[in-house]
Amino acid sequence: MIRSLFSGVTGLRNHQTKMDVIGNNIANVNTVGFKSQRVIFKDLYYQTMASATAPTTAPVSGGTNPMQLGYGSAIASIDVINSRSGYQTTDVSTDLYISGDGYFQVQDSMGNVSYTRVGSFEFDADGNLVDKNGNLVCGANQADLPMPPSPTTIVPIQVADIHTYSEIAVGQDGTISAVDSATGNTVILAQIALVKFPNPNALSMQGNQYVKQTLNSGPPTYSMPGRNATGSIIANGLEMSNVDLSKEFTDMIVTQRGFQANSRVITTSDEILQELVNLKR
Repeated sequence: MIRSLFSGVTGLRNHQTKMDVIGNNIANVNTVGFKSQRVIFKDLYYQTMASATAPTTAPVSGGTNPMQLGYGSAIASIDVINSRSGYQTTDVSTDLYISGDGYFQVQDSMGNVSYTRVGSFEFDADGNLVDKNGNLVCGANQADLPMPPSPTTIVPIQVADIHTYSEIAVGQDGTISAVDSATGNTVILAQIALVKFPNPNALSMQGNQYVKQTLNSGPPTYSMPGRNATGSIIANGLEMSNVDLSKEFTDMIVTQRGFQANSRVITTSDEILQELVNLKR
């Protein structure tokens, strides 16, 4: 009887975790570049009450199946759904959408590297290309162009005298061009790089729309957009959240019913225990 109580508790705990994940998905339904998550359950340890036996021929006897008693469920994994979402038009020339695989690399003031698919960028007063958190966007500067197909290192993008340029635009290959106010000529200022991982599902979510490399994600490889199986860049827009509200609400109903069923296992087991206690009276 006590075993059913513990099984019910594991079910309650796991369904609460699944509801937490669903709540986070729904909370980020309008967060640009957000990747939804899912929870996978697994069954727990089984106690073998009787082992299987083989059939015999002398005397003739059939085999028997094992008798096993389970002890509830556990969380097998919390996965990130890395499906690419749609394009949201913003009409901002430095808002960038990756039409395919790949991540932008950004670097904070301490040199720590993160990756993101949210290309909400702008130039600061010093000509640094930064994201909305003030981190530096990496690629190749004008002196290093053309960018090699697979550079081993990329650096923060900085354009000297950015105030002297107008009509800034970003091409599908990540090249940043602008009109030189002094000459009226269009010049290429820099090029944004993209990063790929052998196993992007293993990247660690850090918040603020960033992910980090892990031991299971594999090492990053760098490329100009549109090459080496990376996506091309589409300017004037951002990637939308890939949260499917209809799926989340369906999962919420199923999770709620699962939580209720496990609660009923606990209350029913408690009632039976109460009957056992009452036998003493």
